[in-house]
Amino acid sequence: MRRPYPPPSLLKLSELSGFGISLTPASDVWRWIQAEILADTGSIHNEDHAHLIDADVKVMWASSSFEKAGREVLGQAEQVGFRAGGWQKARMEQQMFEWFGEVPAFIITLAADYCAQCSDAEFCALIEHELYHIAQATDQYGAPAFTKDGSPKLKLQGHDVEEFVGVVRRYGPGQDVQQLIDAASRPPEVAKINISRACGTCLLKSA
Repeated sequence: MRRPYPPPSLLKLSELSGFGISLTPASDVWRWIQAEILADTGSIHNEDHAHLIDADVKVMWASSSFEKAGREVLGQAEQVGFRAGGWQKARMEQQMFEWFGEVPAFIITLAADYCAQCSDAEFCALIEHELYHIAQATDQYGAPAFTKDGSPKLKLQGHDVEEFVGVVRRYGPGQDVQQLIDAASRPPEVAKINISRACGTCLLKSA
């Protein structure tokens, strides 16, 4: 199944409108994710994302990237929540319904200008990076948590491993870092790429 591309009209509209960044739903991207990554028959299936098969996730194209903390943000996963009431909340909810027909639990936003010209490996790496941010929550015993209807309970998470280079250099790797070293020592399953520097979710977590 061919990888989805952002609509050229979105990029052109952003250039002509003068409103800055334009956004539009990208339902074809989520269908592609379901077919190629989540489904066990997908060409780049990854069982790490099994908890997302029936998840309430929507994807959007943003006409361009933006800069945060001196870095260009190319993708971002977020848990939808409204920190407002009254008309402000009503306005936000109305926008969600106009875009998706509902208020989703999570939204992944991708920079269309980047995705229009990046390689297939870079696109897949960006997609999977954002998917990894949506994890299955655990209960008090560390076991996977589920909702009352039996669906995986989801949460937004940071990276698997966060450690100072100096600590590893002086005292050696902990268990989590060792897992990263072991993974890095093997050939990549899909492609060698690093997209964390361009993830808005990571920048929020590190802020």
